[in-house]
Amino acid sequence: MDKNHHNNRETEKFWFSLDNAAKIFPAIITKEVTAVFRVTAVLKQPVKIKPLRKAVLLTEKRFPFFKVQLREGFFWYYLEHLPQNIPIEVDDKPCCRKFPRGNLMIRIPIRNNRISIEFSHILTDGAGAFEFLKTLLIMYSKECGAHIPPEYDLTGQDVEIPEEEYEDAYKRYFKEDLPAMVKRQKAFHLPYPPKPPPRFERLNAIFPLSQVKELAAEKGVSITIYLTSVYMLTLQDIYENLGPIARYKINKILRVQVPVNLRQVFPSRTMRNFSLFVMPEIDLRLGHYSFQEIIKAVYHQVQLETDEKLINKTISRNVGSEKKLYVRSIPLFLKSFILRMKHNALGPGQYSGVITNLGKIELPPETRDGVDYFIISPPPPNKVLKINCGVVGYGDKLVMSFGNITTSWAFEEKFLQFMKNRNIDVQLEKNR
Repeated sequence: MDKNHHNNRETEKFWFSLDNAAKIFPAIITKEVTAVFRVTAVLKQPVKIKPLRKAVLLTEKRFPFFKVQLREGFFWYYLEHLPQNIPIEVDDKPCCRKFPRGNLMIRIPIRNNRISIEFSHILTDGAGAFEFLKTLLIMYSKECGAHIPPEYDLTGQDVEIPEEEYEDAYKRYFKEDLPAMVKRQKAFHLPYPPKPPPRFERLNAIFPLSQVKELAAEKGVSITIYLTSVYMLTLQDIYENLGPIARYKINKILRVQVPVNLRQVFPSRTMRNFSLFVMPEIDLRLGHYSFQEIIKAVYHQVQLETDEKLINKTISRNVGSEKKLYVRSIPLFLKSFILRMKHNALGPGQYSGVITNLGKIELPPETRDGVDYFIISPPPPNKVLKINCGVVGYGDKLVMSFGNITTSWAFEEKFLQFMKNRNIDVQLEKNR
């Protein structure tokens, strides 16, 4: 926020600059590529609207830095306090649709037994979003009559917000004069054509968490490594089933982007974006890879790329560019054009897919029993990437949410068939 201490008075205006990860989004957002993601709690009972409204009012006091609008300065975008309540709406519109300029960049769609929250990535990442959702669920359970421990109770309190919760943690851990990153070759992309808009659809696959954990343990890796390897194996299968002419023309590097929560590497309580990506790869010019070979490649590359020194190198590249005087002095309209061109040239072309794993969500006992499972739906992919995937666990349910803008569901079918062939039970739900 601004230099003044914020004590969460609703009448107090505040503003703050976009964090390093958020700066690209205003330049690339379109009606279809919205940079909006959704987190959902599927309850065991239908949602009660009156308690939910009270819970939202309590929760938004705890997270005032999410009640902001995007504003244009001469050199940079910034976020400014917007004194509105977070809207609750019927979940009957397209998922992850664009936020209009001048509005809050958070909304709460409700349907039957589902409480969803949609965030612009300008505000936060998946970890920050789930902190908000967990707080909302705790407040909701309280309003529904559950007894919650005093440390969770926000009723009647003027909450002091630690500055660390809204800091740009990238700048905090920025180090100068580190060597440049190696430029990557362009990656293979799925050959399926995009559908006409509105094109974004989702397929949720629900697995027993214990079964998937056992599969991963048999290979001696984490669930994230295992699912990333299945993702890469599925891409290889699709590539190998193309005709020889098609294979000759396209890129042969399979590379999957895997977000890493940097709060697990560097101490930070920030609720804003604080993640980076690792991108394990295999090169099909070297021949066919067995599943075991893929797991080995993914495991060792992720281990290497999550080394603190290499993460520092990435932070240095990202933050260092915005600190350069000549970059800071470029007017916003020109800066946005340059960012958009750079993103189109170096962004999605570098990777074949995305798999985001938020890990296993924990809730206090008073709230835990009312929740069946969680879902994270990543932002709609662009026409280069076409498909992405979000993963989250809760209790004994692991949910993979595939986002797809193409005319084909072949990737998802092959991925899920691999899991079924290993005796994993799969429950499916498809929605837009």
